[in-house]
Amino acid sequence: AGAEVAASLGGAARFVAADVTDTDAMQAVYDEAERHGPLRALVHCAGRGGAVRLVEKDGSPGSLETYVAVIQTNLVGSFNVLRLAAARMARNEPMPCGDRGACVLTASVAAYEGQIGQAPYASSKAGVVGMTIVAARDLAGKAIRVCTIAPGLFDTPLLARVPQPVREALGQSVPHPARLGMPDEFAQLALHILENSMLNGETIRLDGAIRMAPR
Repeated sequence: AGAEVAASLGGAARFVAADVTDTDAMQAVYDEAERHGPLRALVHCAGRGGAVRLVEKDGSPGSLETYVAVIQTNLVGSFNVLRLAAARMARNEPMPCGDRGACVLTASVAAYEGQIGQAPYASSKAGVVGMTIVAARDLAGKAIRVCTIAPGLFDTPLLARVPQPVREALGQSVPHPARLGMPDEFAQLALHILENSMLNGETIRLDGAIRMAPR
C-alpha cells in the first residue's frame, strides 16, 4: 500500500514501486529521490521468507528454487540497493559531520539462530551481516557509513498473517519486553544510526534479548 501511505503523509513522501534486484527499477527510485535533494540516507528493509528443509518430511531434497529465490531478494537485492545508493552518495559534498551519506540494511536474529526450515532466510540474513563490515570498510574512503539492524519478532504485515493467539505467544517468548517489537522502534534505531556518525560497520540486534529456539 505504498501509494496510499505516501499520500497519507501529505506530500512529504513519494512512492516508487520497484524490484530490488532490478538495476533499472532501483535507478528510477533514486532518480525520484534526487528530484528532492541529494541522496544522503538509505534504509533498506525489503525481504521475503520461504521454508526449506535440507530433507523434506517425504524424504525429498529441499527446494533449490526456493532457496535461490530467497537469496536473490534478501541478499542480492541488498547488495544491489546498497551499491546503487552508494555510487550516488559518493558524488555528494560532505556534510559538516564529514559524512556524504549513511546506509541502514536489515538482517534478522535468524542470521545467528536460524530455526528449522529457515535455511534460505537465515543464510541470506547472515550474508547481510557479513556484508556490513566489508561495505563499511569499502565505503570509508567515500565517507559513507553502513550499519545493519537485526530485528527479532516484530509486528509487521508479514506477521499479521499469523493468527492472533500465535502472535501473542510469540510476543510472550521475548524476555523483556514480553511483546512483539513495533515498527516505530525499528524506525527510532534506524534514525539514530543515520544521525550518529560514529556508528559504522556494526550490526545491532533489536530483539528484547530473545535467542531463537530450534523450532
